[in-house]
Amino acid sequence: MSAPGLIFEGLLEAGGRRLLGPLRLEVPGGRWTCLLGPSGIGKSSILHCFAGIAAGITLQGTCSADDGLPLQGRIALMAQKDLLLPWLTAAQNVALGARLRGGAPDPARAEALLAEVGLAGCARQRPETLSGGQRQRVALARTLFEDRPVVLLDEPFSALDLANRVRMQDLAARLLRGRTVLQVTHDPAEAARLGDEILLLGGEGPVRIAPPGLAPRAPDAAETLSMTGALTRRLLAA
Repeated sequence: MSAPGLIFEGLLEAGGRRLLGPLRLEVPGGRWTCLLGPSGIGKSSILHCFAGIAAGITLQGTCSADDGLPLQGRIALMAQKDLLLPWLTAAQNVALGARLRGGAPDPARAEALLAEVGLAGCARQRPETLSGGQRQRVALARTLFEDRPVVLLDEPFSALDLANRVRMQDLAARLLRGRTVLQVTHDPAEAARLGDEILLLGGEGPVRIAPPGLAPRAPDAAETLSMTGALTRRLLAA
């Protein structure tokens, strides 16, 4: 499946109160876009609208793919919470989507992805025995297992320590290359490191920023540090 671009156009309301917009966001196909902005501005709500799970939120407008085809069946979403089922093992949670669709779970591939995220010895453990960072890595493996052309990531590395965060960023950037990735983050350093493009949300609408160099950028590279500083100043001004 090809990786389409994404278009959000309109405004979001909840309980008669405007949450976001009106605005138009264009996410280029086959690239990694970071959605950066203050808390409460509606970043996660945009992801939920694309995923079709925006309960309690009314969209006056459209969420669509730029190829005109339905998004249903082409999206994998990693939410802020890990949403692991406590009665399943880590490997079973990774392959949950296949099970829910009535397909064959492919346990070997699930275990291979757990090994990729550094959890080779945890495949048969249940979520209650795992730390918060380990649970988040299981959720990342589950998202990668879905193998979709469009991937929505809502703060996917927030529970990880620094070393694991950098490793998982590098892994996700490698395995998702060529997909359309829209990532919500509050971390300007993460956006500076991972984004092919950055959409900065603020009171005056989205600002599109194209960081220099190829992602993922080294955390200590001059271009990464400079962009982190520039994004931090923009966030403070917002």
